[in-house]
Amino acid sequence: MTTTLDDLMPLLERIATALERAAPPQRLPTDVSAADAFVWGPDRRLQPVPQVNRVEMGLLTGIDRNRDILADNTARFAKGLPANNALLWGARGMGKSSLVKAVQAEVNARRAAGDLPMKLVEIHREDIEALPDLMALLRPDPHRWIVFCDDLSFDADDTSYKSLKTALDGGIEGRPGNVLFYATSNRRHLLAREMVENERSTAINPGEAVEEKVSLSDRFGLWLGFHKCSQDEYLAMIRAYVDHYGLSVEPDRLRAEALEWSTTRGSRSGRTAFQFIQDLAGRLGQRLG
Repeated sequence: MTTTLDDLMPLLERIATALERAAPPQRLPTDVSAADAFVWGPDRRLQPVPQVNRVEMGLLTGIDRNRDILADNTARFAKGLPANNALLWGARGMGKSSLVKAVQAEVNARRAAGDLPMKLVEIHREDIEALPDLMALLRPDPHRWIVFCDDLSFDADDTSYKSLKTALDGGIEGRPGNVLFYATSNRRHLLAREMVENERSTAINPGEAVEEKVSLSDRFGLWLGFHKCSQDEYLAMIRAYVDHYGLSVEPDRLRAEALEWSTTRGSRSGRTAFQFIQDLAGRLGQRLG
């Protein structure tokens, strides 16, 4: 019995259909002029963010030194000068992620006429293994890019930190000259203390095992520590927000209510201050913005 092409066509069509399903979807080119900020999604594509949730640079009080250091580092990078990856670590709610977004906006606002804007792309902690792919995608682009990961940390049995080390070092090609990596974390070394201690107690060579993981933070040339603010700094944040938004409230009442707010929450921070301002504005019947 002779098999003809017509006999094979149904089989060939099924094979072609199966191959189409198995092949990855074609990546559409991203129009980076669509926005100044993007999110690197799990589909390995840049998703534009039309409006970034930002706090103005002038409202970030109590962190003046860190603000100036990061702004200078970013401004140098925007001009094509050498700059460092930055790790912003420390107390919660003290404006680490707000500072990164504010600095990008400030640098873009001050750029010279004709200069390309600096772009910001956020990568989520769970997608950190895709960071090398993102670096490769950004390498040929003419813009300067800040890759930003908020609340970065690693727990036991998590090996994705190796992808981060590779991306920060850049492998054989080196880190792309148009890319900086900024991360925020509550941990200075990005690793839980018990994770480091466990490595030390179980490894054949404890020193080398710990060194491999702790050395991750050494890939950041700039370490900026954020600490809990004092009562005076907290009240200064409150007054700055009140003046900025034009809220009408008596100074003595403002002080008393602001302190009560922080006491009931057991925290003084920039986040706590803004939450109080939101509550105050709502009770006064005034809008923010």
